[in-house]
Amino acid sequence: MDHPQLTNLGINEITQYQQNRYPVLLIDRILEATPGVDALGIKAFSYNEWFFPGHFHDEPNVPGFVQMECLVQVFLMSFLTLPDYKGKKTSFVSIDNAQFRRKIIPGDTLTIKAVLNFCKRGIAKGSAIGSVDGEQACSADFVITIPDILNQFKPRI
Repeated sequence: MDHPQLTNLGINEITQYQQNRYPVLLIDRILEATPGVDALGIKAFSYNEWFFPGHFHDEPNVPGFVQMECLVQVFLMSFLTLPDYKGKKTSFVSIDNAQFRRKIIPGDTLTIKAVLNFCKRGIAKGSAIGSVDGEQACSADFVITIPDILNQFKPRI
């Protein structure tokens, strides 16, 4: 069953689909999401981000864990926009093939394209690539679970 594409989702709409909240909701906008297929989102980094003074005071740049969290939050929107998964809690299973190709600094906007390769029985697999001004900055492959769904398929003894 095809689901309609969603466009231009702000913070209030994003929080209807995923459970991340301040201070860990890191993405600013979902430009488009095709439920069960892919998502495109952005994160604009200003010098006011909490991590810049400590990473690093003389050369501020976005820590790798923040980059990964931005990627996965856009990836979540590729499947949490499906009606049966909307608003569900998620858990990491794995992050593979993480790559960091350029520094992301204050003033940069990270554009993230996430693709869902598989989503069944509460397990989602896919990838995301983050770019700044058309240049690839970071990427990773993810396996995420939705415990409420996955637990329905665990054997009961």
